Amino acid sequence: MLKALTADYRTAGFELLERLAVVTPEAVARFAAERDGVAGAVLLATCNRFEAYLDIEDDAAALDALVERAAAEADVPAERIREALVERDGEDIPAHLFAVSSGLESLVVGEAEIAGQVSRALESARTAGSTTTALERLFQRASRTSSSVQNRTRLGFAGRSIVRLALDLVEGRLPDWSAVRVLLIGTGTYAGATLAALRDRGVREVAVYSPSGRAERFARREGVVAVPRDDLPARLARAHVVIACSIATEPILDAAKLGRAREREQVAGRQLVVDLGLPRNIDPDVVDVPGVELLDLETISLHAPLPELQASADAQALIDQAVEEFRADQQAAAVTPAVVAFRGHVFELVEAELERLRRRGPLDESTERAMRHLASVLVHGPSTRARTFAAQGEAQRFTDALSVVFGVEPAPLAQPRDDLRPASDELAG
Repeated sequence: MLKALTADYRTAGFELLERLAVVTPEAVARFAAERDGVAGAVLLATCNRFEAYLDIEDDAAALDALVERAAAEADVPAERIREALVERDGEDIPAHLFAVSSGLESLVVGEAEIAGQVSRALESARTAGSTTTALERLFQRASRTSSSVQNRTRLGFAGRSIVRLALDLVEGRLPDWSAVRVLLIGTGTYAGATLAALRDRGVREVAVYSPSGRAERFARREGVVAVPRDDLPARLARAHVVIACSIATEPILDAAKLGRAREREQVAGRQLVVDLGLPRNIDPDVVDVPGVELLDLETISLHAPLPELQASADAQALIDQAVEEFRADQQAAAVTPAVVAFRGHVFELVEAELERLRRRGPLDESTERAMRHLASVLVHGPSTRARTFAAQGEAQRFTDALSVVFGVEPAPLAQPRDDLRPASDELAG
């Protein structure tokens, strides 16, 4: 069965989410491999949320064990994590994940990045070897649902990404964007989205610095200036706006570094520092430097539009429909092994009888066709009733009947093969 533990910026706060950012898909996969009764797990961790989806047996202790593991990884008291988490099961799981992937649960309702993050969460679990058939179906349906919401509603047009909202908040503090010098710290997905948003606003001068040394390649690809480590203090001091969106796990910039850079370059004017990193890229003490203002994720969340004002009724209707379709698919899947086993049993009996007849003499081809047709007719009715039982949530009745009447025990569904899995969406995020 599927279970989920979810926390977001509303239930956990950014400080706890920042601590939980050290928990990796690989760590969750190791937990699933080591824990009896846990078939698989997918971790969805972003700057706004921490969510673990598990395929487990009826074992409540497994959820508590996962919390303990996350607490140890993040060096946070387990009770603090438990207080922030919401335990989900049944139809609450697809309803929640589909809304998340469509952007209805985001800090900025309708944001585009989350769909890609959901897709990549599944891909990371595949790489780590921790997916199952049930988790594959859940996350693939979530991706299809988010695409449907984006294509069939105006939610994507109304929603703004965190990057663009941050720049909206910066805009009121600046003169003409075309005269603004920007230093971008980081070269990942958020850096690309940030650069695109800056260019939309008419920014002409952008320099990029990478703590991991990837600035040169990013700069060549994007047509901006790469900043070597030795030039960082000068670029840092000259920038009107510094935007940090690196995956670094420790703060890249603090008051001491920024203060020294500004003093050396004899810069005393106003400077805006935007921290989009999780964990934090910028130490909050930079506000102690005269003239420096900090805009971080926590501040951005205070300015995010209320979900009630942006959430589209059409989007929610599509999500509700997807949840119902997923429920029907799950019920049909529950009876599939029994139907397959029943059909196999009947056709095996037919083949055995045909073989017996062949041993007694030549067998007419029309006789073979007639017997196989009869077998198809015999299995059609029970197979149809099996699907009816499944739609009513009573697939187990059909399975039990097979066991009692025919002694047939269905085999479990095979896990999806890597070469048969659809490629994940290449979405920005």
